[in-house]
Amino acid sequence: MDFRQRIKNANRIVIKVGTSTVTYKNGNINLERIENLVKVISDIVNSGKEVVLVTSGAVGAGVGKLRLKEKPKDVRQQQALAAIGQCELMHIYSKFFAEYSHIVGQILLTRDVIEDNHIKENVYNTFELLLEEGIIPIVNENDSVSIDEIQNIAKFGDNDNLSAIVSSLINADLLIILSDIDGFYDSDPRINKNANIIREIHEITKELEECAGDAGSSLGTGGMATKINAAKRTISAGVDMVVADGEDPYIIREILKGENIGTLFVGNK
Repeated sequence: MDFRQRIKNANRIVIKVGTSTVTYKNGNINLERIENLVKVISDIVNSGKEVVLVTSGAVGAGVGKLRLKEKPKDVRQQQALAAIGQCELMHIYSKFFAEYSHIVGQILLTRDVIEDNHIKENVYNTFELLLEEGIIPIVNENDSVSIDEIQNIAKFGDNDNLSAIVSSLINADLLIILSDIDGFYDSDPRINKNANIIREIHEITKELEECAGDAGSSLGTGGMATKINAAKRTISAGVDMVVADGEDPYIIREILKGENIGTLFVGNK
């Protein structure tokens, strides 16, 4: 079976963008990239599909907003930066989406959503109503309240895992994770020039987990290890997941055309 062709029929799509995608290395917001991302998502929604955007970058945006030279290590400072940066991010997203005649709704989640069935049902209903009304949900972890992503230790631990949880919760067909790497390799391509990309994965083995390592970007929390953890959840939930390079958001269009881009983790339908 050509699983790439199955992607072409995906109707409910979750798109996750990492900190490295929405900000420059100095922490400032990458406006051109966000605008291109918004343009692509708006066009996908115009075609009749449903899209949920899971975005990182709140702390990074806060760093840029306050013109700090680097992200502080103190958790309290990071939580304050998240509060500042979240407002900045949503203002930018709302402005750009409005230019393409789309309304957005912000959903900030804590890990309670997967620990309490009542909360899970309420969150599900919120997603459903927004999508029914043609509103694009924009999701992030509530970093100003929860330190899970900041410390990278708990149920979410990062927005890769959060996007997988959202995908499973809303019964998505496809999760696209845009990262600073163009797929999953058998070793770290930043270290090993002979590393080979794996185009299709059906099962998460111990060997794959060992290949993932635990390295992340300077402003974000995620690495390939977090993407493997996310893939475990999506595969078991029957959600296809693609990891691809987020430098050019137009790559989303190619993925949805069934092109052999990035790494496809095949959901167990």
